[in-house]
Amino acid sequence: MSFQRQVGFWVTALAVAILALILLRGILLPFVAGLALAYLLDPLAHRFERLGIGRLPATIVILCLFVLFFILGLMLVVPIAANQLAAFVAKLPATVGRLQQLAVEHGAPIIERFGGPDAIRDVESSLGNIMSQAASWFGTFLQSLWSGGQAVVGIFSLLVITPVVAFYLLVDWEHMVKKVDSWLPRRHVVTIRQLAREMDRAIAGFLRGQALVCIILGTFYAVGLSLVGLNFGVLIGLVSGILTFIPYVGSLTGLVLSGGVAIVQFWPDWTMIAATFAIFFFGQFVEGNILSPKLVGDAVGVHPVWLMFALLAFGSLFGFLGLLLAVPIAAAIGVLMRFALRQYMDSPFYDSRRLVLSAEETRELQQGPVLSVTAPTDGRKKAIKPPKSSDPDV
Repeated sequence: MSFQRQVGFWVTALAVAILALILLRGILLPFVAGLALAYLLDPLAHRFERLGIGRLPATIVILCLFVLFFILGLMLVVPIAANQLAAFVAKLPATVGRLQQLAVEHGAPIIERFGGPDAIRDVESSLGNIMSQAASWFGTFLQSLWSGGQAVVGIFSLLVITPVVAFYLLVDWEHMVKKVDSWLPRRHVVTIRQLAREMDRAIAGFLRGQALVCIILGTFYAVGLSLVGLNFGVLIGLVSGILTFIPYVGSLTGLVLSGGVAIVQFWPDWTMIAATFAIFFFGQFVEGNILSPKLVGDAVGVHPVWLMFALLAFGSLFGFLGLLLAVPIAAAIGVLMRFALRQYMDSPFYDSRRLVLSAEETRELQQGPVLSVTAPTDGRKKAIKPPKSSDPDV
């Protein structure tokens, strides 16, 4: 198969996959969630196998424990978070108004000094417009996630079908990997396997490691803010922990939310406000120096900006399904782009001297046998023709 036909084949396969994803996005959520769950739990199944437990019993034990802890977590956390979310939405206008009032009261001299006597009204109007636009965007984003995921598939199918799909995939994981490996083109099997290992290392390092980081930080923030006595502490802590999946976004979001609520609630008690900020500073320190280096590592290869773009793009296009697919696809594209860059760096398109040397070698081969030596001065190859048989020295 020629290079053009290979490119055409893979472009067609990619187009068919994207079209299928668009057409079937309404029913793919429990299956993709089951695939992600099986992928995350596969290393645990390997550990059970090393202990002498078969694949089937290990899968049953792992999924039963996971479902048990998941149900307990829902029963304990969801009612508290739901009540705090309703109260937070109800008090949001009053909280924003109080923050604007404090900002105008304590920043009025500075604002008037640099902006003039009418600057206060302009600042109030600007802050109001920004907050209304932010609230509108956030509501639209949540609505797109809801309509793209839960409203189409339903909570029931997600909770029932996902464990079943994960069970069958986890049992047959090794067989599926070997089967897919047998389909690879034999000519490029070594390169494809190497790329697959790099993708697996990037995806596994981020998903499994960052998931543990999110759970640990979310628990720490929720407990710490609740002990301080902050309103909506559990909700803000959980949101911060979940958003920690995107580097720097979770801690920054939690810092802004908790700081705003703390100022409105505790003002002018700076001790409690400082304690609220200290919780996030300490959590960020632990994440950057202990959790992320130990659990995530340095071989992820997913840039935070690229990750944020992928999550927002796929989330807006495919809802919750897009959020599940964003990180694996972003990591895979990153691996392929680095491979393409290495190929480009080794090609004559990057270094024209390689093309010149190749042309010189081709011309020399056409002229006859040559002896190739390297000059000691510039390292360039120099062609020396062998002496003719009629020369007196031969």
